[in-house]
Amino acid sequence: MDLQSFQGEYITTMSEALGIAEERTGDYYQFSLGQWKRHRYDVKTLEDFGTDEARPRAFALLKKGTSVVGDFESKSRERDCYFICLHDDQILEALRKDQNLQLLPLLIYVFVHELVHIVRFCNFSQRFDVSDNRREKEEKIVHSTTFEILKGLSVPRMDYVLLSYQSHRICEMTMS
Repeated sequence: MDLQSFQGEYITTMSEALGIAEERTGDYYQFSLGQWKRHRYDVKTLEDFGTDEARPRAFALLKKGTSVVGDFESKSRERDCYFICLHDDQILEALRKDQNLQLLPLLIYVFVHELVHIVRFCNFSQRFDVSDNRREKEEKIVHSTTFEILKGLSVPRMDYVLLSYQSHRICEMTMS
């Protein structure tokens, strides 16, 4: 089966969504630019990371790795680095199935959700590797925080995305 991935205008929308998500999340946590730089992450699409680790019904997967720091001020040469791995095919399929969804607000939600996870991991509010029971509790906290960050955002159809996550903050659009 040929999986569809983001290309052209979708990449532009993805970049716009990430910019909005970073700004909103940074404002919520009152981060300076320097504080954001300590939270190392990158965005990958399905084409970048392959289908081996793709999860059905998930819009994104957050992976953890390490990167080598090149500055001399650092006491440790390796730092945690996170990868937001988008499941383009699942996102595009959701857009096809639900005419009320639009790409920009959906991606903003996905990015804010994953950025909240990253902030919580980097600030030691939550460990990356946890039991399934603890992971479910963490998802509720992250969905709730994501809602708080985005509830006043004036983007067309954002209200629909937020409403979709109202109960338990998890619905058919489950994210990892």
